[in-house]
Amino acid sequence: MDLVGACRAFVSVGERGSFTLGAAAARIPQPVASRRIAALEKHLGAPLFDRSARRATLTPFGREMLPSAQRLVRLADAMEYDAETARRTPLRLAVPDTCATLALARLEAEARGHGLHLEFQPAPPARRAELLRSHQVRAAVVAVAPDSAAWTVPLGLAGAAPPRAAVYYLETLRPGRGDPAPRARRVWIQPEDDVPHVRDRLVRLGDTLGLRPAQVAVAGSLTSAVADTLESADLLLCPAGQAAELGLHWRPLGETALPRGYDVAGAVGAGDDAERIRTLLGAAVARCLGAAAGAEAAA
Repeated sequence: MDLVGACRAFVSVGERGSFTLGAAAARIPQPVASRRIAALEKHLGAPLFDRSARRATLTPFGREMLPSAQRLVRLADAMEYDAETARRTPLRLAVPDTCATLALARLEAEARGHGLHLEFQPAPPARRAELLRSHQVRAAVVAVAPDSAAWTVPLGLAGAAPPRAAVYYLETLRPGRGDPAPRARRVWIQPEDDVPHVRDRLVRLGDTLGLRPAQVAVAGSLTSAVADTLESADLLLCPAGQAAELGLHWRPLGETALPRGYDVAGAVGAGDDAERIRTLLGAAVARCLGAAAGAEAAA
């Protein structure tokens, strides 16, 4: 028996003294209200209404039980309200600050279709990890090594001028013996890629190819890196999609594949938030990151 539904019918009829008016107030047909009240009487073991009267008159037992039923109905209503409020409480998610506004809007729209309400906290990698550790967010898209990533984003080099070749070879940036020392072409690493599995690999490759130490550098901000790239022959390490947004000409790196790696992690004690995002929104997150997901990432 639906105890709450039966009590709701009982309260509605008992307060109005009419099966017709009570059923209408409870938004159920009168026969349904009568069946629910009869089931409740059977469950409680005594009649709640005097069936010999023309109106819906409470029996002494019914008058005793009405306050308890009213409390149960109020508690049920409060629980439904709290559940609705909880469902609408935004899930704060730390995301790369390189994600475009439109991409985040599409991710949020898809999340709403799954009953998730996201609130984004854009931040660079180290800040995202700190937000997660300090429980300022419930989940975060974190930078991880590509071999353990849920999503990967291929990186290449982008410059202001259209390149002649189909790929950029880092060794072509190596200064000649007669070149002056002060200003060789640089490769700028933006803050989103200032993580060991990207930064250290690129620095080691530059050392192996004979580049000067300052030729592979971490920029203070994406804005400054793009400014340096636009005013010189410097190159920016970035994905193809980001290069297109910035109006730069992108080519893959010739010597090695160098992808970003991402996964989603949940705060300690936050339940299954990370798994819900990964399972329900995996493809949407991949599109937001400009990544390949699942089998595409492994290809």
